[in-house]
Amino acid sequence: MSRIAVTGASGFVGRRVCEALRSAGHDVVAVVRQGSAPEGTIPMTVSGLEDRPGLLAAFDQIDAVIHLAARVHVMKEEATDPVAEYQRINVAGTRMVLACAADRAVRHLVFISSIKVNGESRASPYSEADTPRPLDPYGQSKLDAENLIRSAGAKLDWTILRPPLVYGPQVGGNFRRLLTLASAGRRWPLPLAGLDNLRSLIFVGNLADAIRAIVLRPAAARKLYLVSDDHDTGVSDLLRRLIVALGGRPRLFQAPEALLREVAAALGRQADVDRVLGTLRVNCGLIRGELGWRPPTGLDDALSQTALWWRDARGN
Repeated sequence: MSRIAVTGASGFVGRRVCEALRSAGHDVVAVVRQGSAPEGTIPMTVSGLEDRPGLLAAFDQIDAVIHLAARVHVMKEEATDPVAEYQRINVAGTRMVLACAADRAVRHLVFISSIKVNGESRASPYSEADTPRPLDPYGQSKLDAENLIRSAGAKLDWTILRPPLVYGPQVGGNFRRLLTLASAGRRWPLPLAGLDNLRSLIFVGNLADAIRAIVLRPAAARKLYLVSDDHDTGVSDLLRRLIVALGGRPRLFQAPEALLREVAAALGRQADVDRVLGTLRVNCGLIRGELGWRPPTGLDDALSQTALWWRDARGN
């Protein structure tokens, strides 16, 4: 089969991508900056995305590159200049990956972007045809990186994926907070009924499978695809499903949304609540229609896998 390099291979998504590619019979070169490479891969350590000699060595005799390494949305920002850090890693880093891939005559680059390029919230589903409207430095850096990739020469094919929130075992960020809340919901009633705004999500295994289905696929060349689990759910419904997956009985009651926002503002979490209460839906009809891709893992199975990991990790 083919030989594929994965940047960010030791990360949450990277490990599942390496597993999916290996299961499909590919040889996988795991490009890592720190941490151990996934089992069964060929490890290549670089000092960062600015490490041109390291990337050139990693991309030698490579058919495709999956570019996952990035500075992701930061929950507790510590950088003195966050905008510059997003630009340095996500934009300048992508520029170096592109240059090294071109130097090594790589055939295909798959870039994992973000639905934040489209925006943060909208009643109707986002699609590939929408004008990008990123609202934070992370989303803007991903759009800037996409534009670099689109300007790549004719010899390098590319595909861009924009996933929404990714969840699954080892998840962090906002979804980990939902797991913490669902754990509390096993024992206590929660004032979170009636939150029926719809959100698109994607299970990490489904995202890895979409990448597997796209890489080196001629029909996916020079295309942008939005991907999701294809099952939008409201926050209240998601919490109920998580509580059940954790072995509890959901007891949600309704509190005024204005009260929730006031409490969040008092705790300095207004932005988090705005994201949770907003509607963000993804239309993934294009990848279904053009490539025949369907998410292999359903929502309840994906949540069960995530809950099992969470319970084992916490020992309860």
